Amino acid sequence: MTALRKVLVVDDDPVVGKSFDRVLSGKGYAVITAGDGEEALRKLAEEAYDVVFTDIKMPGMSGLEVAERVKARQPWLPVVIVTGYGTDENEAKAEAAGVSGFLRKPLSPDMIEGSTEKALLGKVPHAAPQEVPAVAEPGSTGGTLKNVALFLAAPFVGLAYILAFPFVGLGMLAWMGAKALVTHGRARKFANLAKNVSLFLAAPFIGLAYIVILPVVGLAMLAWMGGKALIRR
Repeated sequence: MTALRKVLVVDDDPVVGKSFDRVLSGKGYAVITAGDGEEALRKLAEEAYDVVFTDIKMPGMSGLEVAERVKARQPWLPVVIVTGYGTDENEAKAEAAGVSGFLRKPLSPDMIEGSTEKALLGKVPHAAPQEVPAVAEPGSTGGTLKNVALFLAAPFVGLAYILAFPFVGLGMLAWMGAKALVTHGRARKFANLAKNVSLFLAAPFIGLAYIVILPVVGLAMLAWMGGKALIRR
């Protein structure tokens, strides 16, 4: 079942409220009346309405003041001024308050129904607060890409270390031994020969280590640089 659209009619003359009720009650509207501005604001604070009609000249708070307060609190709610004092000055004040229309008495059924439909057609939807999308921290994308690249490169780097370290260690031992032997003049030639032989034996494995590790390091650097370029956009 479709919910009735609620119309609040603010007028110190009860005949006006009855006229709205007679015209709109059978056409999908529920008409609620208020005798003055204070009562109208209380009712607006208690429940939601779809449109407000208010007289200008009332005891206490004027209809223009009612319109200003309603638009300040609920800017999406359409307010229509109903009055027998249809002066240019009142119309200017009503427009400045942000009302949706200006209706002059005496009112006909067509005027009541037409102004209600027009006000509802121009109603601004009361949008619910939108969720704010999470903002990635600066550098988070680049950090992720960098970590992925390092993760993929880790096995190859480890293999390179496994291949290279034994021979680097042997080379270091040979160099240290040669250095010790150099102190003895007779063994200098032998030390140089041992050093050269060690480097000769280690060279292919060191080269293999470079062949394994350099492409992976290059890919990791490209991924990291691409991540930084994406972040700057």
